[in-house]
Amino acid sequence: MTDSSTVQNASVDFKPYVNVARTIGGGVVMLILTFIGLTAITFIIGRIMPNDPVVAIVGDRASKEVYEAMYFQLGLDKPIWQQYLIFLNNVLHGDFGNSVMTTRPVIEDIKRFFPATLELATIATLVGIIIGIPAGVLAAVRQGKLIDHFVRIVGLLGHSIPIFWLGMVALLVFYAKLDWVAGPGRIDFFYDGIVEPFTGVILIDAALERQWDVFHNALSHVILPASMLAIYSLAYIARMTRSFMLDQLNQEYVLTARVKGLNEGAVIWHHAFRNVLVQLITIIGLTYASLLEGSVLTETVFAWPGIGQYITNSLFNADMNAVIGGTLVVGLSFVFINMLSDILYRIVDPRAK
Repeated sequence: MTDSSTVQNASVDFKPYVNVARTIGGGVVMLILTFIGLTAITFIIGRIMPNDPVVAIVGDRASKEVYEAMYFQLGLDKPIWQQYLIFLNNVLHGDFGNSVMTTRPVIEDIKRFFPATLELATIATLVGIIIGIPAGVLAAVRQGKLIDHFVRIVGLLGHSIPIFWLGMVALLVFYAKLDWVAGPGRIDFFYDGIVEPFTGVILIDAALERQWDVFHNALSHVILPASMLAIYSLAYIARMTRSFMLDQLNQEYVLTARVKGLNEGAVIWHHAFRNVLVQLITIIGLTYASLLEGSVLTETVFAWPGIGQYITNSLFNADMNAVIGGTLVVGLSFVFINMLSDILYRIVDPRAK
């Protein structure tokens, strides 16, 4: 006869694994549903656009026979649901078609342009974290003081000043007048092609190959556009950090810690900031994702060959394969960052485990 306590203990031991399996399974299901929804929306938008994909490929002077041949080759004679299934199958195999603008496969263009946007967004987010979080904490601790007013003004300006205007002013002052940094573009023509694009991020590739001249030139080019995006991320992260910290500093546990005689630094960083960190993870994730999808103006002003400029130019040239492929990649990146934020949230906050 089996001991009931042994069975009970066994069920208790397996319960955490069951919960983990459910969490992973739920995450996978949500990822699949999100992917299907994103591809469906992207496909529908591409189909309802007034641009004719056949004309974009063969030109408006093509003969009727050539037009019809391309029409059937693209599968446009099939029902819309079959067209979507064909599109979904191609996407799963990494096939977004060829770009009319560059004549290359869209996936090759994405591999070339997306790392440039990733480079800008990553640097801008890191600057926002390194400067914005301490600034927000300090502003909350010194509420009503000079530093608090300064952080609030910076936060307001970071959201109010048009980034294209600020970018042009920065180019005029720091590049044209002072000559402190390099101008538009990602790298000087002289250094183009010296470094093998292993990761696609020139700074990393140049450092790996110890091409320090290329590294310094690329760094000089990235300073201004990354700074423009960093102003936005810094302003938002600092403002939200200040708001979260003010809420925590007014809680009773902070007063209790101070009454017990704990060091002020320990009260702020060990107690209050630990509770703020959970909320900041979400804010940082949203900031990073917004920079990936919203850097079009910065890339345009600084002639930065990123995915935003690629999608914009493709849209102007009626290159719907490139538009759909680029949009889908940016959307999937947004989903991935949100999932990563959720994972970090569960690691930092024991209650979410």
